[in-house]
Amino acid sequence: MYPAFKKILVPLDGSKIAENVLPFARCFARNLQIPVELLAVVNPTIVVPILSETDRSVLNTRIADQKRHFGKYLTDIAKNFPTGCVQSDVGSGVPADIIIESAAEDKHALIAMATHGYSGLNRWLLGSVAEKVLRASSNPLLLVRAQDKPPRWDMPALKSLVVPLDGSEMAETVLPLVETLGKSFNVEVVLARVYGVPYGAYSAGEGFYDATQLDNFAAQLRNEAEEYLEQRAAELRGRGVEKVSCYAKEGIDADEIISLARHTADSLIVMCTHGRSGINRWVLGSVTETVIRHSDNPVLVVRGG
Repeated sequence: MYPAFKKILVPLDGSKIAENVLPFARCFARNLQIPVELLAVVNPTIVVPILSETDRSVLNTRIADQKRHFGKYLTDIAKNFPTGCVQSDVGSGVPADIIIESAAEDKHALIAMATHGYSGLNRWLLGSVAEKVLRASSNPLLLVRAQDKPPRWDMPALKSLVVPLDGSEMAETVLPLVETLGKSFNVEVVLARVYGVPYGAYSAGEGFYDATQLDNFAAQLRNEAEEYLEQRAAELRGRGVEKVSCYAKEGIDADEIISLARHTADSLIVMCTHGRSGINRWVLGSVTETVIRHSDNPVLVVRGG
């Protein structure tokens, strides 16, 4: 099985938006029996944007005040975790950098954070801190979209894991984690594969297939997708995951994944993304990035090798 997460790192900035992740942090902490670390960061450039050298003592005083404020805030938040070990820490610096550095100390630490729910042009935007953490951290990351209503402390009724697979070895690296989560949460695992007939095949007079050939080709793709999923499902069942189902659908990958999760009760999307790095950041796969930006469901992202 996937090595269990050793802790959950939960960055908070005092806002109700950030607190939307707390019910999920409680849920993971309880079911996986792992400690929680609450983290707040004081950014000196925000505390005092413009500062002369002679005012350095003012900066230090204000940072100390902010640290005391956040310390009390995190202590109050920690009281709402009924069981388990909950620690808190207040750092100083650029928030995204501190979050990434704190998580990097343990590759099995799960970062859990909420993202802004601003919408526009049929998409929602990640907050700048979440965006940087998503692209620069090598740790697994649980992203929860903030809701308009105030967050509730009761734990979410997580019932299913939607797991997109494209047939690649990289996508399958998420399966050991899915096994761990499926057993620990006692939820249904829905393995999904989206397939598509090449666009040129639909072009009248230019495609390689007539209507009959096209139908046969689509059926072949569907059968291959279903056979592949059933093989992966059998492997999971053989390792003790009791509830596993398969979903194969023709269409556009990200659209179908988002739709499936939306119509699957209380679901969490669990997916792997590319681990290509460059210029101190890593590149998301296009499907992963689209799912993260458009899905209303929480998404657990694991960086591929």
